[in-house]
Amino acid sequence: MIGAEPPAIGDEDLRLMLLIRQFEERVLELVSTGEISGTTHTCIGQEYIPVALRPLLSADDFVLSNHRGHGHYLARSDDAEGLLAELMGREGGVCAGVGGSQHLHRDTFLSSGVQGQNVPVAVGAALHFRRAGQPRCAVAHIGDGTWGEGAVYEALNMAALWQVPLILVVENNGIAQTTPVEAHMAGDVARRAAAFAVPYLHMRGSDVAALRDVLHPAVHRARTAPHPLVVEFETTRVGPHSKGDDTRDADSLSAAHAADWYPAYRAAHPEQTRRLAAAVSDRLDAVVDAVRRRGLSRWSPTYRAKETVGAR
Repeated sequence: MIGAEPPAIGDEDLRLMLLIRQFEERVLELVSTGEISGTTHTCIGQEYIPVALRPLLSADDFVLSNHRGHGHYLARSDDAEGLLAELMGREGGVCAGVGGSQHLHRDTFLSSGVQGQNVPVAVGAALHFRRAGQPRCAVAHIGDGTWGEGAVYEALNMAALWQVPLILVVENNGIAQTTPVEAHMAGDVARRAAAFAVPYLHMRGSDVAALRDVLHPAVHRARTAPHPLVVEFETTRVGPHSKGDDTRDADSLSAAHAADWYPAYRAAHPEQTRRLAAAVSDRLDAVVDAVRRRGLSRWSPTYRAKETVGAR
């Protein structure tokens, strides 16, 4: 879609993309004011990926996310308040403030900051689904840099041997923390999937409807005639790796912003974008205000640190 006018998009898809975008921007603001401590990895620029997948997955499917998982969680649950409370260590957080930004669990959603850990876990879940004869699948999100972890290859080998309903979603944003993909990956993702005889899809652009048209039959086949599937999204990380640590040069940053879906949608659909963005902003204003008024979760690291200082 880069260089072309974005096609029409439904309100719900655009609302959710804007929710993820604005939520991540609020998180960076709260980090800068010290209201969120520790690390956090935003998915600015990649919001459309979990939104495109959302209606293709059932509530019983497992979604296993990674360190850059806020968008995956919001697409799955629409729970901005619970997620923000978790990040701020406040009462009512998804995991009572224990998990923080990277380690979330709710229903059939699980994320981990350990690179590659989610893939073997997803294979185990998918194996159970196949053995139980359940029409469910396990979806694991990884980045291009995670292909440097041996666990990914071991898990993909077992997934292919056992023919389990695993969807391995690769969000290839071209940079692993601060290392460009050409400096850390020999070959490509397609040939890695081919080495295990695993079907592969390459997805480009942020037209959610067009992405779904391609994904739907492939996900359905992986679910109903169980087998693994690797789906590589060619995407762009507009924001920093973590908080403010963006080491890219001016040309690279300019290229990332030029490829961003948001300005293109705003220009092509100004009234729809303005209307939905305003509603999302009002909602998040209320969420931030409500979470700020909550007490610290007694299980959060922040609460425990204050208790320790007070005991001295």
